[in-house]
Amino acid sequence: MITLSARLASLLSPTRVDQAAEVVRRYFASRSEGGFTGAYFERLGGGGDRPETADVFTAEDLVAVSMLSVRVEGGAAIELLLRRSDRLTELLRAIPAHVRLGELTVDDLGDTWAPRALYRELRTIESIGPTTASKLLARKRPHLVPVYDTVVDRELSLIKGDLWKPLHAWLIADRGANERHLTQVRDRAGVPDISVLRIFDVLAWMTGSGNVEVDHE
Repeated sequence: MITLSARLASLLSPTRVDQAAEVVRRYFASRSEGGFTGAYFERLGGGGDRPETADVFTAEDLVAVSMLSVRVEGGAAIELLLRRSDRLTELLRAIPAHVRLGELTVDDLGDTWAPRALYRELRTIESIGPTTASKLLARKRPHLVPVYDTVVDRELSLIKGDLWKPLHAWLIADRGANERHLTQVRDRAGVPDISVLRIFDVLAWMTGSGNVEVDHE
């Protein structure tokens, strides 16, 4: 299971739903009101998991990951959009588009879990590291694969960058209490179209990047 930093654990306390929701609202505010570019990551072009493009990487997806401070190099873009398009589509088709991470069992997340095969394929593309690969996956399957970056890694004290299984364990703990809490925060913030995993990522990133002050309880 993940180990939340003291600041993030405090923000995710059941008694601080309103404060967490305000952080999320601030992140997803319009640009004129100080919102962040990452607010468009899941929403750009109708989303990476919309039916007509759920199983193919598009130029919109590459723009979307740039909203999270990732730049896909030209050579990598050619691999994603052209040279490996058929192979990547095959791997995407093996991953359900609307299954939540919290719905799965521990056994489901083993070595044969379909997102792992796609992640490994993405990592063989020159210049695509773990952060870019995770954000491409999260763009295509936002309810199933979380965003990973160095800020999240630091806030969760991850071991060797392993996020999927520890986050899954945290989500399903106490019969899914943490996932329900994130859903409550999301709904209170007024962004029901955003995935629960993205809500978690936003709270972790906002805390870890110094964009929110949290007093320890």
